[in-house]
Amino acid sequence: MQRVREARVSVAGEVVGSIGRGLCVLLGVAASDSPDEADLLSRKIVGLRVFDDDAGQMNRAIDDVGGSLLVVSQFTLHADCRRGRRPSFAAAAAAPLAQVLYDRFVAAARASHVPVETGRFQAHMDLALVNDGPVTIVLDTTELRAA
Repeated sequence: MQRVREARVSVAGEVVGSIGRGLCVLLGVAASDSPDEADLLSRKIVGLRVFDDDAGQMNRAIDDVGGSLLVVSQFTLHADCRRGRRPSFAAAAAAPLAQVLYDRFVAAARASHVPVETGRFQAHMDLALVNDGPVTIVLDTTELRAA
């Protein structure tokens, strides 16, 4: 996820999702992921205090600053580049499972009353954003479960 001043995603030249201040979430679903992990990740992202308070410290969550989420599916986050020159995507979930868990993540985020915009699942998308900070954080449900 990236803290952004603004972000938008387009499909075939049409803007399908756009936010101002908030978080751009590039969501990769692994074949081993579950609905519980989609819920856990959504709660974690919505609750993370990655926005500055009046003292300039990262101490506010997205709802504290009136921010939004832009959630974009991105299976390429599961690329395995250890062998050869062509990435393997074997660890990524097949489209039917990935879409179910992507939709579940989005629904859980919306249930937290944070405004949520999305890309279009399985579409070729153009993403434009202004990273604020820059602040970029990688979250993995494997690590979150262990905590």
